[in-house]
Amino acid sequence: MGKESILEIKNIRKSFKDHEVLKNVSLNVDRGEVVSIIGPSGSGKSTILRCATLLERMDGGTLKYKGDIAASDESGTMVYADRNELKRIRRCFGLVFQSFNLFPHYTVLKNIVEPVVLSGQCDADEAKERAMGLLERLGLEEKAEAYPGKLSGGQKQRVSIARALAMKPEILFFDEPTSALDPELTGEVLKVIKSLAAEHMTMVIVTHEMKFAREVSDRVIFLENGEIHSQGTSEELFASDNERLNAFIGKLEQR
Repeated sequence: MGKESILEIKNIRKSFKDHEVLKNVSLNVDRGEVVSIIGPSGSGKSTILRCATLLERMDGGTLKYKGDIAASDESGTMVYADRNELKRIRRCFGLVFQSFNLFPHYTVLKNIVEPVVLSGQCDADEAKERAMGLLERLGLEEKAEAYPGKLSGGQKQRVSIARALAMKPEILFFDEPTSALDPELTGEVLKVIKSLAAEHMTMVIVTHEMKFAREVSDRVIFLENGEIHSQGTSEELFASDNERLNAFIGKLEQR
C-alpha cells in the first residue's frame, strides 16, 4: 500500500510588513510520520505551524489536508475554503503551544472536556470519560479537579497534550513544547511525545532539543532564513557533512 498524505504544504509564503518570513516553503507529511523542524530563532519555524493550523493567513501557496483548503488564485490572491469546510478541517489537527494556553479558571478536567463538547464530537459524559482516560495515561488522574495554577510547568504541558489528543486529531503539531520548562521538567514531556511516536501518531514538532529530534523523528527539516536549507531522515541529517547544519546542531548539543 502507498503512503497516505495527511498534510501538503506547497510554496507557501508569509510576510509581516516588509519582512518575508517564509519563502516558497514546501512540506508533505504522511500518516504515521514524525517530522521535526529545527533551525535558528527567527527562521520561520513557528510561522509554518501557525499557517498550517490556520492561525496565520498565508500570502501565497497551497495548503491541503486531504483536499484543498487554501490556494493562490491566478491573480495571486489567497482563497480559503468556506467556514463549514474550515471547521471540519480544524478537527483534523491539534496544536500544543509552548505556553500551554490553559484556561486558568477551569479545572484540568474542564480544560480537556470543554473543547470536545463544543466541537460537537460527543456529549459531556463521553468527553469526560475520554479525558479521564488520557489523564490516567499521562499520570495526571489525581489532578483532574486541580486548577492550572497549582500545576508544575511539566504537568501543564501534559494537560495541554491531553487536551489536544482528546479531539482525536489525525495530525498533532508541537511548537517548542519544552521551551517554557525547567530542564528537569523537560524529560517528562518528551517521554509523552516519544510514546505517541511509538504509537505512530502523525506529528510535526518544532524543537530545539537535538537529541530528542534525532531519536524520535522519521524526517528532520533544517529551516533557515525562511527556506528549507536541508532535510532528510534523522540519520542523514545528523550525519551530514554540511558545515552550516553541523555548526547549528553542535551549538545546541553543547548546551
